[in-house]
Amino acid sequence: MTMEAEAGDRVRITLGRGLFVCVVGPSGAGKDTLIDHARRRLAGEGDRFVFPRRLVTRAASTAEDHDVLSEEAFGAGIAGGAFSLHWRAHGLGYALPRSVEAALADAAVVVCNISRAQVAAARAAFARIAVVSVTAPDAVIAGRLAARGRESAETITARLARGKAVMPDRAPDLTIVNDGSVEAAGEKLVAFLRGALRD
Repeated sequence: MTMEAEAGDRVRITLGRGLFVCVVGPSGAGKDTLIDHARRRLAGEGDRFVFPRRLVTRAASTAEDHDVLSEEAFGAGIAGGAFSLHWRAHGLGYALPRSVEAALADAAVVVCNISRAQVAAARAAFARIAVVSVTAPDAVIAGRLAARGRESAETITARLARGKAVMPDRAPDLTIVNDGSVEAAGEKLVAFLRGALRD
């Protein structure tokens, strides 16, 4: 498969069936928004595309689509091997359910928002993965984080600095600069996922 890179996008293709697609990037880049766009656009295409809900030790919120998990259940799940992947970030526990592995075994394209620091763990856990990096200018990210109302200006500044310090283990397969409309950036993700399935 070959994809042409548009302005601001960098593409490296290493795709296949039964693919785990890691959507990574700093908080406020719009990862969940683009994943939600792709989920809606691909909803009529059967079970070829799977978008597992993350388990997070944070209360339910309209800002993030996830299932709530207590700290106790998170610890028990790790001890009992209940998760396909798990990590901690920003004082919270995150996990992906074992259903991820079943979907990959059925040759689905599985799309998840994970921590950039966990890409290497995903490579170790799953036979085939691709990485989609979502970025945006600092001013755009800061505005989105402020709109959530969960963090102070100082915390947002620290997040931006910390985000620059997190380096991927290798170049992403696709980088989307998400500084325009949801439709424009979201369709790049949709095209990428459809191309992954064809390969």
